[in-house]
Amino acid sequence: MIDYAKVSLKAGDGGNGAVAWRREKYEPSGGPAGGDGGNGGSIIIRATRNLSTLDEFRYKTNYKAQNGEAGGKSKKFGRKGDDLIINVPVGTLIRESLSNTIIKDLNTDGEEFIIAKGGRGGRGNVHFKNSIRQAPRFAENGKKGQEIEVIFELKILADVGLVGLPNVGKSTLISVISKAKPKIANYHFTTIDPNLGVVNIDRERSFIVADIPGLIEGANEGNGLGHDFLKHVERCRVLVHLVDISGIEGRNPIEDFNMINEELKLYNEKLSEKPMIVALNKSDLDFSNNCDVFIREFGDKYQIFKISAATTSGIKELVDAISELLATSKIKEFDPMEEVDSEFLDNYYNKEIDYDLNFRKENDIYVVDGKRVDNLMSKVNLDDYDGQMYFEKTLREMEVFDKLKEMGIQEGDSVAFGDLVFEYYE
Repeated sequence: MIDYAKVSLKAGDGGNGAVAWRREKYEPSGGPAGGDGGNGGSIIIRATRNLSTLDEFRYKTNYKAQNGEAGGKSKKFGRKGDDLIINVPVGTLIRESLSNTIIKDLNTDGEEFIIAKGGRGGRGNVHFKNSIRQAPRFAENGKKGQEIEVIFELKILADVGLVGLPNVGKSTLISVISKAKPKIANYHFTTIDPNLGVVNIDRERSFIVADIPGLIEGANEGNGLGHDFLKHVERCRVLVHLVDISGIEGRNPIEDFNMINEELKLYNEKLSEKPMIVALNKSDLDFSNNCDVFIREFGDKYQIFKISAATTSGIKELVDAISELLATSKIKEFDPMEEVDSEFLDNYYNKEIDYDLNFRKENDIYVVDGKRVDNLMSKVNLDDYDGQMYFEKTLREMEVFDKLKEMGIQEGDSVAFGDLVFEYYE
């Protein structure tokens, strides 16, 4: 089962505004008529129950939404780029890859959100006409679409998680209480992927149970496939700890029980707080009275049931107890057990306030940068004279030159805006 994927997402760029002129009959000197560029398409992540793995992202890891089209003549708008919808299974966490911050927890079928917004289309030259500039020969370029690298991490959504050492009978139990048909064999690690089954109690009551593959000592540190398995336990509302009480493999059931509980606690402290029922499996093969010893040791802390998944003995009582515990459990939602930073994207895409400008002097060159300057330079065609005049006028309105004068700039000094360097003149 593919439950982890790293992908790069790029929203569509906005289309450039057009430089065009009216060419109507009897009006050979018509005014500007360049249309606006279309907005770029955004990238939308949608959760769906029609998917159960992240297998789609095994080979394709780069996704890009459609760019907006450039504006046209006669004030025609460019076509907007189509949004790109990416489907992921319900239960997928989305992390920003560099910081590992959780930015979204998709735990509802049909839930969707915009993870990368398309760039805004540039304005055509029709917007830059004024009483002084009657024939603007420039237009805005479209804004670049947002891009981000994220990690999709699937954590199974189940009401009940079956935990325990390998070969204790979890796959057999889930096959008995539901219609799931896991691979079953009498050797360790038969199950290498979590199995899901639906347990129907009556017409109105049912729950989803997940067979979490066998854990081993050191699983919290990644031994075996520890992290791959343990992360699926986090979503479960109730845990059923299955213990091989027969001891026929020469193991001590009490030591096994304590070891698995310790692994859960070490992996995530909150796992030890989840409601837990203990099922002593293979009780029909308990010839050493291990059940009595176990119940004396833990009977005051847990609900304990003697069962046999092979003969179905005690199964009904176990299922009824699980259903009752789910009904009274305070955990009503599938929590990720990690904090979701709902404001991360806003901060990620706006690292600088639009109106912040930074001034400094490096090697006798005055440097001006900031998001507002970057946006201005991306919009204006500086190869065009009118574009240069508009750029200079906007800088004056931003009081850039007043600040440079305060810093002591003189005529002939160099000023850098982004990658471009100009000579300063009054």
